[in-house]
Amino acid sequence: MESKSIYSAQVQQYKDSVKEKAEELILKGFPKKIDELNELLQTSQFRKQDLNDVHQKLNIPVPDPIDLSKDMDIELSSRKCRCDIGGTRVMVLPGGMVPCNKQLCELVHVVKPHIRQLIEDTNLLKMWITFMIPKIEDGNNFGVSIQEDTLAEIQSVESEAASFYDQISRYFLSRAKMVSKVAKYPHVEDYRRAMKELDEKEYLSLWLVMSEVRNRYCTIYDIVIKNLEKIKKPRNSNADSLY
Repeated sequence: MESKSIYSAQVQQYKDSVKEKAEELILKGFPKKIDELNELLQTSQFRKQDLNDVHQKLNIPVPDPIDLSKDMDIELSSRKCRCDIGGTRVMVLPGGMVPCNKQLCELVHVVKPHIRQLIEDTNLLKMWITFMIPKIEDGNNFGVSIQEDTLAEIQSVESEAASFYDQISRYFLSRAKMVSKVAKYPHVEDYRRAMKELDEKEYLSLWLVMSEVRNRYCTIYDIVIKNLEKIKKPRNSNADSLY
């Protein structure tokens, strides 16, 4: 029994610490974070007007065309003649390693910590509201419904923030495939153009992700502050109605 009471006290201590941290976060942390993100979005790193600035020069030169008629005896009249259009077999790149887009990598390093922080903050608020939901009773559940709606909104933001990580990893995978296409078909200019378009798209996506992180902080702050009284005290005491 004594050990049980110790564990119960530890759980209650954890709940109290969560409530204290969450209230501090929503009242002071969120306004500070929103101002920080607004300032970040106004920096030159996120406000490039000319998207040509985000292009990365590929380290894949265009080789000189090969005149096969000088090296091979090609019988055009033969029925066994086959044209190989499978591209160039890439054994090694003459210029060495093909680098990642430096500017976009720097932008990713800026964006990812804010995504992670949003996930951690929403997880804390989720536990905070969960701990304040009272036991199930008949009637007087309007405040409880506000808690549940707010909790659902926070869970949605948490899931959306987690999906931003997938978006970043998909970009690098798509770019790697495009690099292999350029290496295999170095004379096809469309692949090189597609690479530039992919980098421009990712820059806009990173800007949008950063804006959405800021917007989600604003949305959660707004809904929690407007309903803070009901979230913290979902059921009114009936004692006041007796007098």
